[in-house]
Amino acid sequence: MIDLHGFGDQLLQGALITVELAMASLGVGLVLGLLGAAAKLSSIAPLRWLATIYTTIVRGIPELLTVLIIYFGATIVLMAIASQFGYDDYIEVGPFTAGVTALGLTFGAYATEVFRGALQSIPKGQHEAATALGMGAFRKFQRIILPQVWRVALPGLGNLFLVLLKDTALVSIVGLDDIMRKANIAVSSTKQPFLFYATAAIMYLLLTIISMVVVTWLEKRASRGMRRG
Repeated sequence: MIDLHGFGDQLLQGALITVELAMASLGVGLVLGLLGAAAKLSSIAPLRWLATIYTTIVRGIPELLTVLIIYFGATIVLMAIASQFGYDDYIEVGPFTAGVTALGLTFGAYATEVFRGALQSIPKGQHEAATALGMGAFRKFQRIILPQVWRVALPGLGNLFLVLLKDTALVSIVGLDDIMRKANIAVSSTKQPFLFYATAAIMYLLLTIISMVVVTWLEKRASRGMRRG
């Protein structure tokens, strides 16, 4: 039995925070990805420009810098806005909120391209058939477009989520009590870096394996009724 010097429970708590951060960022990123893809395929030029600017900027900045900019910059922006309404108290954006925002923005920028490719893979005849059946735009998207987009995009989204899961470690730099920060605290206390960093690596690996199993199950479920080549 490995002796973690009483830090085992702390590392498990860090793992829970890591999972919560990853899932919250995934939710934000999926919404941004769908909106970004829709904007890039829109016939309205300003929407296409905004989506292109968003994906270009976010994908061109290292994730660590995005976390730091959101963490420190959001506080400045919120205080500037609040001061316009006579509110002078200090406003601080927490590390979890900053992490979700930064990682969600990053995931959404890459997911935009995944969703765009999936949307473009759907034959135009499917859109025309749904319209001919009298489906409105929302119902057509819900019943016809989204299930096919989900099936095509899922492998790419799964890979992006695995990257997102590991990128959660970056948020420890602004004080989030995730696996990485708990491991750093344990190392500072016990002076045994190999033990705790190896333990953290194993925990991330286990989370990755679980995620891969779930993604594989989702892919099989999404492909039910499809003929295999």
